[in-house]
Amino acid sequence: MFTIEHEFDATVITLVDEGGPYLVEDVTINAFDDCVTLEQLDPQTEEVQQITLSLTQLRDLAAALDLPEGIYRRVPRPGAAEE
Repeated sequence: MFTIEHEFDATVITLVDEGGPYLVEDVTINAFDDCVTLEQLDPQTEEVQQITLSLTQLRDLAAALDLPEGIYRRVPRPGAAEE
């Protein structure tokens, strides 16, 4: 299950784990104009852990989901804006 909320400066997506006998904490994804953050509560420390991805890293991740094992470099399309 997931939720999507549109805030003033970000789109917030929350992924709720509903599978299996061992559930992990929800993951919150905040999409800003210049980066994306992923947040998850660490149940051992009770602190929220955060990872920040640049938009380039996010595009690389999206491309990687459909590729076999290997080393790759994305090449921007001619005329496409690259951030």
